Amino acid sequence: MLMIDRVRRMDYATAAAAWVLVLAVGCAKVPVTGRSQLSLIPASEMMAMSAQQYGQFLTENPPSKDVAGTAQVQRVGVKIQKAVETFAKEKGFESRIANYKWEFNLVDSKEVNAWCMPGGKVVVYSGILPVTKDDTGLAVVLGHEIAHAVAEHGGERMSHEMMAQMGGVALSEALKTKPAATQQLWMSAFGVGAQYGALLPYSRLQESEADRLGLIFMAIAGYDPQLAPKFWERMSAGKDASQTPPEIMSTHPSDATRIQKLKEEMPEALKYYRPAAK
Repeated sequence: MLMIDRVRRMDYATAAAAWVLVLAVGCAKVPVTGRSQLSLIPASEMMAMSAQQYGQFLTENPPSKDVAGTAQVQRVGVKIQKAVETFAKEKGFESRIANYKWEFNLVDSKEVNAWCMPGGKVVVYSGILPVTKDDTGLAVVLGHEIAHAVAEHGGERMSHEMMAQMGGVALSEALKTKPAATQQLWMSAFGVGAQYGALLPYSRLQESEADRLGLIFMAIAGYDPQLAPKFWERMSAGKDASQTPPEIMSTHPSDATRIQKLKEEMPEALKYYRPAAK
């Protein structure tokens, strides 16, 4: 028993020391909000895996042959990209996007979904286009998804999950020893294959941060942020109410809460809004 107790004490001490190290060197700050976040995975590793996983996804899910839809995704995507680059330069977080190699692709799927991996690797599912309706609606979605990437929410989720499931082992080592489990963590962290109405499985706090940044990005790009609540109203109208969990049980804010919060944040976004020349 004494030996077991000693081992347990050593395990606890080791775990405590690991967390002290995490708190000391494994934190970053989210742009604009200034919130501290867990960040254990180097950006270079995130970028490398993003390129690999994105390429694999497109091999298994070829880009759509819908010329008009693809053109819309790329047109709106490039405008949001430029807005992000402008905002990053103004706010001094250019390093976060310095190595981005942006890509915007539309894939054919009934899923109402879109996501952005590190490095600006964006996919829009054709199933969401009837809900976005136009360029402004799509700008709401792309602004929100790209905001998740810029805020490094996926890396934050990966860091937490790897601490919980793999003891904080490095991503490169996890890929060697547990490739399938690591890939599953990645796909989950970035919402690849998320179901209707979810967009991405982030926490309510991260969703709110992405909503706030997304409003700013679409405003800088010349899209009226005041139309963002209309998109979320359409998303809400398309849901099966019987399948929507109470807000306290969901990782996402309820639609009503999200829309109200967007309206509260509108004055900030409108400071950046300059209607695009027609």
